[in-house]
Amino acid sequence: MGIKRAFDIVFAFVALVILSPLLLVFTLAVAFSSPGGAFFRQVRVGRNGREFRLLKFRSMRPGSEAKGQLTIGGRDPRITPVGYFLRRTKLDELPQLWNVLVGDMSIVGPRPEVPRYVALYTPEQRRVLSVRPGITGMASLDYVDENDLLAKAADPERTYIEQVMPAKLALDLRYVRERSMALDLRIIAATLKLIFR
Repeated sequence: MGIKRAFDIVFAFVALVILSPLLLVFTLAVAFSSPGGAFFRQVRVGRNGREFRLLKFRSMRPGSEAKGQLTIGGRDPRITPVGYFLRRTKLDELPQLWNVLVGDMSIVGPRPEVPRYVALYTPEQRRVLSVRPGITGMASLDYVDENDLLAKAADPERTYIEQVMPAKLALDLRYVRERSMALDLRIIAATLKLIFR
């Protein structure tokens, strides 16, 4: 087991224990504020192209994914009031600590994409699949307001495929080239600072 994987396991386990009361509160808030259960599971592409089910707190109404996989703007009408708070604070991502614990993900790495968009990757871009995807990463920090950016686009789907996705993948490829524990710790610190801000 490498240092990064050992760090991921310890970090995820400790975080789940410490945050368990908060996770319980969010679970109940999501479950009782709208029908559909507390969690959302979605197939994403992980390391070496292996698919897994990413876990999130459910922030949208049931059946929303059938209307499009991109979220357009913070006030997308499919988003519930509780979901809006969770998304704005990025707390909807906390259940992915379980994905980290079981080995699907890492704390830091390229964000995992849905198969539909991974199918559009160039051979070079597919190098991001050589590492475990992360809860946070360089692209996550740079594109924290991605939903609002897409909301301003005349064609959000096209803008995502032709502009946003390539730019994020360029950052992810940089991470793959430069990755180190020191870089991971800087990204975690920047992410925590962003959440508390």
